[in-house]
Amino acid sequence: MGEVYRARDSKLDRDVAVKVLPAQLTSSPDALARFEREAKAVAALSHPNILSIFDFGTHNGVSYSVTELLQGETLRGRLDGSTVTQKQAVDWSLQIARGLSPPTARASCTAISSPTTSS
Repeated sequence: MGEVYRARDSKLDRDVAVKVLPAQLTSSPDALARFEREAKAVAALSHPNILSIFDFGTHNGVSYSVTELLQGETLRGRLDGSTVTQKQAVDWSLQIARGLSPPTARASCTAISSPTTSS
């Protein structure tokens, strides 16, 4: 749910990901509430299998969140058009389960299961 851009945090000298709510969704109270819930859910977590959030807010009518920039292929990209071995599927499933295990399960389910609209 959003468009993600690579940006530079000049204060901390690091690359980050900036996710913005698409313009067509900014007038939807449901979309704004969901975007905020997602940011708060991620902020409540601290686990190696879940990204860290650094900031969240609205600037000039644009809702955004700033997170760590993760390098590499997305799971969706990896699964599209390729065969996954049973061993790899089990490994990924275990990593996902660790990220969803208590005490983070309730908060992370919202963030993990949110559909995406773009890169």
